[in-house]
Amino acid sequence: MKLSRLLKLHSAVALATLLLTNPTAQAQTAPAATAATGKTEMLWLGQASWRIKTPGGKVIVIDPWLSGGPKTPAPYKTDLSALGKVDLLLVTHAHVDHIGDAPAIAKLNNTKLYGPADMVTPLVTLGVLPNELTHRFNKTGHVLPLPGIKVTAVKAEHSNLYVWKNPATEKLESHPAGEAMGYIIQLENGFKIWHMGDTGLFGDMQFISEHYKPDLVLIPIGGNFTMDPADAAFAMRTWVKSKSVIAMHYGSNPLTKGTYAEFAEAMKGSSTRVVPITEGQMVEF
Repeated sequence: MKLSRLLKLHSAVALATLLLTNPTAQAQTAPAATAATGKTEMLWLGQASWRIKTPGGKVIVIDPWLSGGPKTPAPYKTDLSALGKVDLLLVTHAHVDHIGDAPAIAKLNNTKLYGPADMVTPLVTLGVLPNELTHRFNKTGHVLPLPGIKVTAVKAEHSNLYVWKNPATEKLESHPAGEAMGYIIQLENGFKIWHMGDTGLFGDMQFISEHYKPDLVLIPIGGNFTMDPADAAFAMRTWVKSKSVIAMHYGSNPLTKGTYAEFAEAMKGSSTRVVPITEGQMVEF
């Protein structure tokens, strides 16, 4: 028998032995085949908040401004446990309409809060969260928080500040929180979601699109703090090439006056599908 055939036979026997003797290896190998046939469920909870159910059955929550969100659908506004078991918690930046109920959700689910490094550090030093319930990372850094799921931090053109009520003085304090981020979330079946967070226009949107190739983009359109519908449509038509886009971060604040109708009109003629959705609705991919 040739040496190459002997090596292949040895490798096959070694893999079979590992799977038979290591239950963990079996558990990590089996789901990959079934996960690819599942769907991705996107539930919009208002502003930039989303609950994503992955093809493998995991629950990802992003920027959960729920109890304070004026358009948060019932029952999520009054009961954080309505989210189900949260397997992955992501926060793009520390403004209240993004970090929202994230610390409470982390504690409720014993789940780590993943976010910008210099946002997470104040959460720990101020005693908002214990270190073991946090994970710090920065732009172009990636994490593998769950089997088959990869999250890469990318640029967002926005500010970042954490406002904290000091329990000793009962006064609000402002704490620097580093830089805001967006996320490329790759799911078990390879489907990629770009949650832009809060952002204005920046030329590297084209690089991010070309390099990471997102299938779905979640884009802010409210204006004032972020892109308005015209700027968001410019980004999608000029730089960002994705199969689908969903508008978010509008209508929850008097200063964010952009509308879905304005965005859809500005996107006419684009090959990207504009997905109509309102708060509390779910769409599958």
